[in-house]
Amino acid sequence: MQKKEITIYDLAERLNISATTVSRGLQDHPAINKKTKKRIADLAVELGYRSNKFASNLRKQKTNTIGVIVPRLNSLFMSSVLSGIEKILNNSGYNLIISQSFEHEAKEKANALTMFNSRVDGLIVSLAADTQDYSHFDMMISKAIPVIFFDRIAEGVGATKVVIDNFKAGYNATSHLIEQGCKSILHLTGNTARNVYRDRFEGYKRALLDHDLVFDPELYISNELTEQEVQKSIAEVLKRDKLPDGLFVTNDSSAAFALTLLKEAGLSVPEDIAIVGFNNDLISRVTEPAISTINYPGNEMGENIARILINHLDGQGDLSFTSTVVLDTELIVRASSLRKK
Repeated sequence: MQKKEITIYDLAERLNISATTVSRGLQDHPAINKKTKKRIADLAVELGYRSNKFASNLRKQKTNTIGVIVPRLNSLFMSSVLSGIEKILNNSGYNLIISQSFEHEAKEKANALTMFNSRVDGLIVSLAADTQDYSHFDMMISKAIPVIFFDRIAEGVGATKVVIDNFKAGYNATSHLIEQGCKSILHLTGNTARNVYRDRFEGYKRALLDHDLVFDPELYISNELTEQEVQKSIAEVLKRDKLPDGLFVTNDSSAAFALTLLKEAGLSVPEDIAIVGFNNDLISRVTEPAISTINYPGNEMGENIARILINHLDGQGDLSFTSTVVLDTELIVRASSLRKK
């Protein structure tokens, strides 16, 4: 049999004091003396009393809870963003509910509904790979619940967005490879329906144009960047008569896997093919050779998102106006691309 939930009235009866005194004591109210507070706290622990914060928050029309929807949690970049968000929100008294869409629009919609029904005070979202319809965010926006998109954003939706300059990052990565002598650069990227991959691709193409190189569709591969997809793509490239001499991959784990496959095929990095990844994940530093990459400030992005949201919830900012915060990136050059000393 499940034990009866202990209430403040049970505590009050045992201590022979009013329920109001118990409630105030549990909230550390200055009107209650320390001795009484200790008696209340000790008995609460002994009997297993749990504060019903949900009911209390409903009365206040505030839950002090923020919802977060991300594509996947098994990403060092996403972990660093969440760490930045949680650090700032927790210090301000907010809790997080984190969910994954697993890169599917249907799951993202279900998560958004759960967040809405959980009465979150705000929602932070990075879109799934295949999300095309953004109507599941309308219920939040119509109730004036602030929504912030980051990294993979919903273009055309009236909400604040926090991103990096993906075009510039793609341009710098490609330009670096060209400056190292590469003339045939393979671009391996994710679904260009998403802004992050599309903008990096546009930066790649612009760098080719500015360096008098012609864009070759055969040197552009877009897939989900899973291990299986990367392996399939590299295997197909290795069958070609003419191999690329440069490779720009839009995440470090895929770049590291591609590097391993190319070395297993007998190619030398960077002599035969120079490689640049993206995100500055730990794996980029421990491969042999270490991978040149774009430093994506995930923790900084998370902290910016949290501060923007808290300022709005505290009445010091206004998210009713659409704005886009753009963070800068940095090219980190390592041995995988360094041909010219």
